[in-house]
Amino acid sequence: MVKGQSEHIHSLTRIKLVHTATWFFFVGCIIAIPIASALRHFRWAAVSSGLVLVECAVLAINRGHCPLTDVAGRYTKDRTENFDIYLPLWLARRNKTVFGALFVIGELFLLWQWWISGR
Repeated sequence: MVKGQSEHIHSLTRIKLVHTATWFFFVGCIIAIPIASALRHFRWAAVSSGLVLVECAVLAINRGHCPLTDVAGRYTKDRTENFDIYLPLWLARRNKTVFGALFVIGELFLLWQWWISGR
């Protein structure tokens, strides 16, 4: 293996690790919203919601994809849906749909819990 290729592989691996860790963080936030809401921890639910909304803004500004995708693209010609993250292909293909729906459902649950709590 040529030295440059090895460096590209290591760089791509680091990017994929950071991207995957970031993905897990935001999935954790999405899952935390209804849990915090059910426990009436509305401040935690609001913080999680705000973090996810910041990520949504970053994605919107970047035309619907993570900026790390562009960085990873510098190190490979592969463009499968999971070339830049350690996710199964089926999940990478449906990531925004699945977690977008869970986020909306969590937000609706948060609003409902907040409403019925009388706050």
